[in-house]
Amino acid sequence: MAEAEEQETGSLEESTDESEEEESEEEPKLKYERLSNGVTEILQKDAASCMTVHDKFLALGTHYGKVYLLDVQGNITQKFDVSPVKINQVSLDESGEHMGVCAEDGKVQVFGLYSGEEFHETFDCPIKIIAVHPHFVRSSCKQFVTGGKKLLLFERSWMSRWKSSVLHEGEGNIRSVKWRGHLIAWANNMGVKIFDITSKQRITNVPRDDISLRPDMYPCSLCWKDNVTLIIGWGTSVKICSVKERHANEMRDLPSRYVEIVSQFETEFYISGLAPLCDQLVVLSYVKEVSEKTEREYCARPRLDIIQPLSETCEEISSDALTVRGFQENECRDYHLEYSEGESLFYIVSPRDVVVAKERDQDDHIDWLLEKKKYEEALMAAEISQKNIKRHKILDIGLAYINHLVARGEYDIAARKCQKILGKNAALWEYEVYKFKEIGQLKAISPYLPRGDPVLKPLIYEMILHEFLESDYEGFATLIREWPGDLYNNSVIVQAVRDHLKKDSQNRTLLKTLAELYTYDKNYGNALEIYLTLRHKDVFQLIHKHNLFSSIKDKIVLLMDFDSEKAVDMLLDNEDKISIKKVVEELEDRPELQHVYLHKLFKRDHHKGQRYHEKQISLYAEFDRPNLLPFLRDSIHCPLEKALEICQQRNFVEETVYLLSRMGNSRSALKMIMEELHDVDKAIEFAKEQDDAELWEDLILYSIDKPPFITGLLNNIGTHVDPILLIHRIKEGMEIPNLRDSLVKILQDYNLQRPPRLVKNPPANTGDTGLILGQEDPLEEEMATHSSILAWKIPWTDGLQTTGSPSQTPLSTHVHSPLCLYHFLIGLYFEIQRQMKRKQWLLSYVFLVSHGFQLTVYKLVISSKR
Repeated sequence: MAEAEEQETGSLEESTDESEEEESEEEPKLKYERLSNGVTEILQKDAASCMTVHDKFLALGTHYGKVYLLDVQGNITQKFDVSPVKINQVSLDESGEHMGVCAEDGKVQVFGLYSGEEFHETFDCPIKIIAVHPHFVRSSCKQFVTGGKKLLLFERSWMSRWKSSVLHEGEGNIRSVKWRGHLIAWANNMGVKIFDITSKQRITNVPRDDISLRPDMYPCSLCWKDNVTLIIGWGTSVKICSVKERHANEMRDLPSRYVEIVSQFETEFYISGLAPLCDQLVVLSYVKEVSEKTEREYCARPRLDIIQPLSETCEEISSDALTVRGFQENECRDYHLEYSEGESLFYIVSPRDVVVAKERDQDDHIDWLLEKKKYEEALMAAEISQKNIKRHKILDIGLAYINHLVARGEYDIAARKCQKILGKNAALWEYEVYKFKEIGQLKAISPYLPRGDPVLKPLIYEMILHEFLESDYEGFATLIREWPGDLYNNSVIVQAVRDHLKKDSQNRTLLKTLAELYTYDKNYGNALEIYLTLRHKDVFQLIHKHNLFSSIKDKIVLLMDFDSEKAVDMLLDNEDKISIKKVVEELEDRPELQHVYLHKLFKRDHHKGQRYHEKQISLYAEFDRPNLLPFLRDSIHCPLEKALEICQQRNFVEETVYLLSRMGNSRSALKMIMEELHDVDKAIEFAKEQDDAELWEDLILYSIDKPPFITGLLNNIGTHVDPILLIHRIKEGMEIPNLRDSLVKILQDYNLQRPPRLVKNPPANTGDTGLILGQEDPLEEEMATHSSILAWKIPWTDGLQTTGSPSQTPLSTHVHSPLCLYHFLIGLYFEIQRQMKRKQWLLSYVFLVSHGFQLTVYKLVISSKR
C-alpha cells in the first residue's frame, strides 16, 4: 500500500511539474532524448552503475559486473564480463584505446581495447574509483590510480613491472577521482585533495562544508573545466578552484603550486553531477520534496540546471525537471552526469535510464516556437537560418502559420501572409483561394492575389469578381481598375455587369466600371458614350490615349457642357483631326459655347478664325462684353461698320467711341465721351491721343460753362494747348474749384517743357532810379508783409506806374536783366492785386507764364496762397 501510495504521489507531482512546464514561456536551453537501442535491452535485465564518455563511444558499467561499449546511438559494440558484482568505475584515456575498470569485489583491470597489454589485480576491499593517465597510450605515461580505503598510484617500470605507491590514506574511503594533465583530484570523507604527479606533491586540501551529510549517500562530484580549473560540488555547495603557480620567493618548503577558490555559492538542491558549458555550469541535482497531502518526503524528478557562476552567488539560466525511469526510488548517489567536451553532450545516468541532453539547435528552436504557436517568430527564424535547418522547411512553417491565422479568424492577416509564403507557386495559390472560398472569405484574399508572376487560372479571378459583384459594387470597381484586363475573360464579366444594370440602370459605379471594361475590350465607342453620360473626368484621357477624335465629332456639345475649358483646349490642340469649321457648326445652336471656343481660338491666334470675327462681335456683345473692346482693338479682320452698328444698338459707349475714332470720326467720338460719359479726363485723354486742334476747340467750347470741366482742362491742357485760349472764354465771376492748384499745375507742366534760363553776371543798373543790393526801398516793408519774399528794388519804367494802365510796350523793353525781371514781377503782382479784377489777374498770370516767367510767378502764387 505504501509503495502504491508513493507511486501515486510521484505521478501526481510529475503531472503538476509537467503542467507548470507547459505554462512556462521560457524556451529551454537543452533538449533531451532517451538513449535507447542496446541500452534499453541492458537496463531491462540489469541496472546502470556508472558510465564514461569518449568522443567516439560510450562505456557503461552495470550492477551485475558487466561493461558494455556502446556507439552514440546506444547500440552495443562490445561486452566485458569483469565481475559478478557491481562495477564502481570505468576510466578511459584520451585516445580511447585503454580502459580501466574497478568493481565492488576489489577487482581492478586495466587493458588495451585494441592491444594485448593488460593489468589484473584483486584487492581485499572494494575499490570505489579508478582513473588512468589521460595519455596512457604513451609509454612514459603508463600510470593509473585506484581508490578504496587509500589512494594508490600504479606505475609501470622499465622492466614492464607495475609498482604502486600510496598517495593518501587515513581519511576514509576514496569516493571520487578526476585526472587532468599532471593533476589528480580526489575526494574522501574529509574533503578534496589535489596531487601534482610531476612534482610528487599534494598542493591543496579543500574541506567539505556540510559534514552532516553521509559521504556515501551524498558523494562529491568533481570535474575539470580545463587544466587548471577544478569544479567541486558536494551537498548543496559549489566551489570553483583555480590552480596557480607560486612565486619563486614564496616557495621555501611549500609546493610550487597553490589553489585559489575563485567562486563559491550554494544551490537549492543536492548535487549529483557537474559539467562545464563554456563559462557556465551544468548541474544535475537530486530533489526531495514534501507532499502537501501526506506531508511525507518523496523523491522528485531530478533537475538539470544551467547556471552562471558569480563570485559569491549564481544566476539560473535554465532549469529542467527530467522524467527518468524509476526516479521515485533513486537516491542522490544513483545519479551521475557525464559529458563529451567536443559536442556538448550531457549524459544523465540513473539505474534504469540514460538520458542524453544536448544544446538546442535552430531546428529545436523552431520546434519550440511552433509548439507555443509563435508562427511568425518560427517563420522568421527559419528564413534567417535556412542554410542550417535540417528538419524544417520554410514553406511548411508558412502554411502552418496561414492555417493558424485562419483558425483564429484573422483572415486579412492570413491573406496578406500568402503573398510572402506562397510566392510564385501558382498551384498553392489556387489551393488557398479555394480554402478561402469555403469559409466565405474570398474578399479577404482578393487584394493579395498575384497579377503577373505567376498568373492564376482565369476562373480564380472571375470567381472573386462575381463575389464582389453580388455584394460590393465599389470593391468590384476597385478590382477592375487594379487588375489587368487579361487576367479574366472580359466578355464574361461585361455580361455579368450588364445583367446587374438591368436591375439598377442608373448605378454610376456599375456604369463607370462597364466603361472601363469596354476600354479593356477596345470597344471605345461604348466606353466614350458612358463616360460622357456620366460626365466623367477620364473622358478626355480616354480620347487622347486611344485617339478617339473621329468618335467625338458629333459629341462636341456634350464635351463642352461637361468641361468647356478642357474640351476647347483639346479641340484646339487637335485642329488637324477636328477642323475649326466642324466645331463651329456643331456649336451653332449653342452660341455661348461657340463664343468660348472662338474666344480661345482668337487668344491663341488673331488670324486663324478671321472668317468668324464678324460673328464674334455679336457673341462678345451678348456673352462677354468686357472682352469686346480688346477684341475690336486686336482684330484687323473685324468689319467696323457692323461692329459700330451693334455697339450703337446696345449703347456700348466705350466701344462706339473707339470705333468712331478708328473710322476717323473723332469729333463724334469726343462728343459722345462728353455727352454720354461726362468724363472730362477721358475726353482730354482722347484729345491728347488724336492731337487735333479742332478737337481741343470743341472740348473748350463744351466745357466753358461747366466749372468742373474747366478745372479738369486747367489741370491737363497746359502741355498741349495755350491756357489763354481757355481763360479768355471764362465768364467773369464764375467760381472755378481749386483754381490756385490748377494754376500751380500749369506752372509745373510749363516748367517741365521749358526749363528756366540762368543768366550769369547780370549787367549793372546805371539809371537814376535804379538801386543796388542793400539799399532801402519804400515798398520793401509792404512787400515783406504781403509776400514774405526778400525782394530787390524795382527799376520802374514809364509803363509801370502805380496809376494809369500798363504800357503796351513789350516786357522785353522794360526788363533789362533777370534781376530787374524779378523786381518787375513783384511790382506787377501788387499792382494786379490793387487795381485789377480777378480775371484780369489770371490773364496776367497766364501771360507771364507764356512768356517764360514761370519760376517767379510760381513764387508769387505760393505767396498768395499763404
